[in-house]
Amino acid sequence: MTDRYVHYQRLLFDRPHPRVLRVTMNNGRMNTADQRMHGELGAVWRDIDADPTVSAVLLTGGPKVFSAGGDMALTESIADDWEARVRNWKEAKDIVYNVINCSKPIVSAIRGPAVGAGLVAGLLADVSVAAKDARIIDGHTKLGVAAGDHCAIIWPLLCGMAKAKYYLLLCDTLSGEEAERIGVVSLAVDNEALDVKSLEIAIRLAEGPPSSIRWTKYALNNWLRQAGPIFDASLALEFLGFTGPEVREGMAAFREKRPPNFPTDSPL
Repeated sequence: MTDRYVHYQRLLFDRPHPRVLRVTMNNGRMNTADQRMHGELGAVWRDIDADPTVSAVLLTGGPKVFSAGGDMALTESIADDWEARVRNWKEAKDIVYNVINCSKPIVSAIRGPAVGAGLVAGLLADVSVAAKDARIIDGHTKLGVAAGDHCAIIWPLLCGMAKAKYYLLLCDTLSGEEAERIGVVSLAVDNEALDVKSLEIAIRLAEGPPSSIRWTKYALNNWLRQAGPIFDASLALEFLGFTGPEVREGMAAFREKRPPNFPTDSPL
């Protein structure tokens, strides 16, 4: 592996094919995103984009879980500390825009729970392959903040506004099989076939015409770039929510393993 990847601590890298870089989220604790992992998920796409030895990327969480969301210590630091809030706002922005702007095609292999920063990269990947029994959850409003990061920029485009609002407002769990049916992921397969199928797709992309594939990705992602102001607003509102009372109740409910008791009204 080239030296550009040696400083990463929460991501593992290997080569299942000479031109395919497999990136495995590896943080223990069901791959929850702590501060280090959150930053690395934003930075890695620039390194991959600049790596002439990579023609395609396969993003995975390993054999059992994709990513179970944000580490609670990270969530608490965002709510409590101005500098942490600003740093993570920038990193959240970097995850989205750096995936979109990475010229190399990205394939995601999603199994088990898929929540938070890992889900951002998983759904923004150019080809997303999910196990049929994967559990895709956007939990922003359940925590007590607006559905920011990737939600507003990609969900309505993938599955339409009605389905996007249903899942983003209510935080219902979406199976991989249902996610394929409504268009949230590209393909759903049996869990035991996930690794083989996602790698097969990554190899096909790596062995295809590189300029044609990269330019096609670039052109299609202009749909996402033109939605940039929508994303920027949603992310700003998410991080504004971290300063308010609703996220305090959401975090307390999570720690105490009880349903949240949010305020019944809002000044908005």
